[in-house]
Amino acid sequence: MDRLPSYKISSLGETALIIDFGNTIDESINKQVHSLFFQLQNDPIPGMIEAVPGYSSLTIYYDIPFIRNILNKQIAFEWISESLKKFIPKETIETGDPQILIKVPVCYEIEYAPDLDFIASQNKISADEVIYLHTSTTYHIYMLGFLPGFAYMGLVDEKISSSRKQKPVFVDPGSIGIAGRQTGIYPFRSQGGWQIIGRTPLKLFDKEKINPVLFKAGDKVKFYSITKNEFEDIKSRNT
Repeated sequence: MDRLPSYKISSLGETALIIDFGNTIDESINKQVHSLFFQLQNDPIPGMIEAVPGYSSLTIYYDIPFIRNILNKQIAFEWISESLKKFIPKETIETGDPQILIKVPVCYEIEYAPDLDFIASQNKISADEVIYLHTSTTYHIYMLGFLPGFAYMGLVDEKISSSRKQKPVFVDPGSIGIAGRQTGIYPFRSQGGWQIIGRTPLKLFDKEKINPVLFKAGDKVKFYSITKNEFEDIKSRNT
């Protein structure tokens, strides 16, 4: 199995540090970040409060009074850093979470896809080709963030990559966006700067469920096209 790539540990304020494996969107690095996260969840460093995985980094929050008073360590950052290094040379291990393929229906009709033609024009291809390319890839979920249930996925085909909007606008729940080579779904009505190319009728966050979030980091997502009538039918069954 692959070993973790080179890394840098830096202070992130007074009560946190970040392990950075490079500012990149790379599935193999992301898997190794989650492997390290899994190890720390199962064998936490004394004084650690929580670990938060990102695309290619892991943030560790820690309890300074506990480390100083209970563990008798004067500099909390150094204690956590040195303790963390014991985990980093280990080979990538399975996280224990099954990798799930989630198929997501999307209506790409114009009323749900205000920026579809913009992406097509920007990349000098047709709207139908944008839809074809978006639905032809199986996406890896790198992380959740921004909003509860918002999954950052990639990588989209270079032919449909797009710049963000210059000014954020309000988008409806279920809106599918593209920014750079990332794609994602807005779980709630909110402001966003991604280019919207469609909408799903699925409910991405349901506080009434035991597991309220549809996605988790490490899962795979495959989009497929549906009609407006199919959209309304699925939406009525998920309300």
